[in-house]
Amino acid sequence: MESKDTMMTSMQTKDKQEYEEDKGSKQPEAQEEEPHENANLPLVDGLADRGPKSVTSGSGQQVSNGFTTSTPQSPREALGTAVGAVGMPPASGGDTGASAPFGGLRTLVVQQTSLDRPRETWSKKMDFLLSVIGYAVDLGNVWRFPYICYQNGGGAFLLPYLLMAVFGGVPLFYMELALGQFHRSGCISIWKHICPIFKGIGFAICIIALYIAFYYNTIMAWALYYLLSSFRPTLPWTTCTNSWNTVNCYRYLSSDQNVTWSNLSTSPAEEFYTRQVLQVHLSSGLHQLGSVSWQLALCLLFIFTIVYFSIWKGVKTSGKVVWVTATFPYLVLLILLIRGATLPGAWRGVVFYLKPDWQKLLSTTVWIDAAAQIFFSLGPGFGVLLAFASYNPFHNNCYKDALVTSSVNCLTSFLSGFVIFTVLGYMAEMRQQNVDVVAKDAGPSLLFIIYAEAIANMPAATFFAIIFFLMIIMLGLDSTFAGLEGVITAMLDEFPRLLAKRREWFVFGLVCVCYLGALSTLTYGGAFVVKLFEEYATGPAVITVVLLEVIAVSWFYGTSRFCNDIQVMLGFYPGCFWRVCWVAICPCFLLFIIISFLAFPPEVKLFNYTYPPWTTVLGYCIGVSSFICVPSYMVYYLLNAKGTFKQRLLKSITPEPSSENHRDYIVTNAI
Repeated sequence: MESKDTMMTSMQTKDKQEYEEDKGSKQPEAQEEEPHENANLPLVDGLADRGPKSVTSGSGQQVSNGFTTSTPQSPREALGTAVGAVGMPPASGGDTGASAPFGGLRTLVVQQTSLDRPRETWSKKMDFLLSVIGYAVDLGNVWRFPYICYQNGGGAFLLPYLLMAVFGGVPLFYMELALGQFHRSGCISIWKHICPIFKGIGFAICIIALYIAFYYNTIMAWALYYLLSSFRPTLPWTTCTNSWNTVNCYRYLSSDQNVTWSNLSTSPAEEFYTRQVLQVHLSSGLHQLGSVSWQLALCLLFIFTIVYFSIWKGVKTSGKVVWVTATFPYLVLLILLIRGATLPGAWRGVVFYLKPDWQKLLSTTVWIDAAAQIFFSLGPGFGVLLAFASYNPFHNNCYKDALVTSSVNCLTSFLSGFVIFTVLGYMAEMRQQNVDVVAKDAGPSLLFIIYAEAIANMPAATFFAIIFFLMIIMLGLDSTFAGLEGVITAMLDEFPRLLAKRREWFVFGLVCVCYLGALSTLTYGGAFVVKLFEEYATGPAVITVVLLEVIAVSWFYGTSRFCNDIQVMLGFYPGCFWRVCWVAICPCFLLFIIISFLAFPPEVKLFNYTYPPWTTVLGYCIGVSSFICVPSYMVYYLLNAKGTFKQRLLKSITPEPSSENHRDYIVTNAI
């Protein structure tokens, strides 16, 4: 018995010494409060290299040193006896378990204090939802969906669109939200927890985001130019008596009885857009872009100034700004829908928009367009969903968030079609033409020419012009916030020591790079550059990157492991539908888009300029410049890893344990 007491005393002294040593190096804190959710990986017995020890509940609770307690203890109860475990009297007099040697077994519950800066979180859940909705609902919902819908069979197009959303878009959306929330990392550093050799995907995403920032914000600069031009009684794109107008300019409405419209005739709205805003007539093509338009340069500078002061402090700042930028467009859409429905001829546009042409479904082009539209509308693969979800609480229901936000996005696209086509029906009625003749323009031209002209011929034209172009700016702003936040989060997570305390300066440098990169889109031929970037630089590259992302998560990291992560977070295991989508359907969905793009390359044309063959090569080179990061990093990783080639390969596909452990307490040094 004496030797047993000696052994217990020795063990107690050893454990106390280990605790004191660990306390000096790791600085754990014994607290009764809930620990911070961003604590580092908890240490059992204070030493990381001892590995996890089992902790079970019940009358025979096992703790870190292998002994069992006589009674179960809650964290608070354990904390109350923790002081006695290190040789100090308990806080309150009570039964300390005197039946056991040295007053019974005591459990010390500590919180591991992270040496890193605590991760920022959303102030409110609604900040996150509005940010995601604002990112997903962008300019493409207003102009691209209505155009593609009527072009591909009207109401019949909704069938392939919904099928592609259910089996492709929404599962990818859900996957990215779950990944970001569980690993709490941006699109670069997250890969060491999934499949390290695919880390190049994160760098590729950042480059793609920069390319988008180079041209996307220019469209908002155009809208700002229109907005500033709207503050006058007579809108400048309603008359042909301005300095930029040509002899071919005609106002062609049913009220103008003496006007004869020909193939060479142009509307005042078209000439304002092409000759005053873009000044594209001063450029002969991509080979001769011309000078930078100082008016557009100032407009873009103002846009980037708003962007900078909205995101420089993090999601707590941008989460407040989106309460305006994400909700205001819905108010304007509602106003324009009510106004459009009361216009003469509005029904013609609605019928043209929704009248189903079921024969179109036999064409593969319809299914390709549906897949591409839902993919670019929801926006997985741009690093934004990973970044936004990484600032969520660990147990946030991202499954519900994915369903709600993706549904809102699709319904917004459908609603925008009514807003656009009621006005197009009105234009067709006024011009005494068919709707398909009026709606021949796609892309920004649909907004800046056709819709702008329709607004100019409405009563209270100035008011509707102001709110419409404000809506365009708002739709673009929150998408820009999101795109740049994806890059910022990725870089701050990858280089925390260098950038964490210098976020404001890093954001300032990033915005300056984006502004300088956008200068080519502000030239007289800048519209040609915007079209080139939109068609080649981002689309194929980001689809390929997302395909690799799905393969890495589903096949290398493993669907079972990913689903277990979701169960830890949300408390339920994803159903069979989601697992099948992630493993098989989503890769096939993305591969289908890539193959169709390669098999049927788009014929790029803008206004009267047809892009020459060398621009196709240039476009593909820009696209490959981002994607090349993926194979380049794979080679770099294998060359720099240690061991045999087999060991390097095994290490390259083995995920590192996440630094985020989401248990609240650590049980250590039971004596």
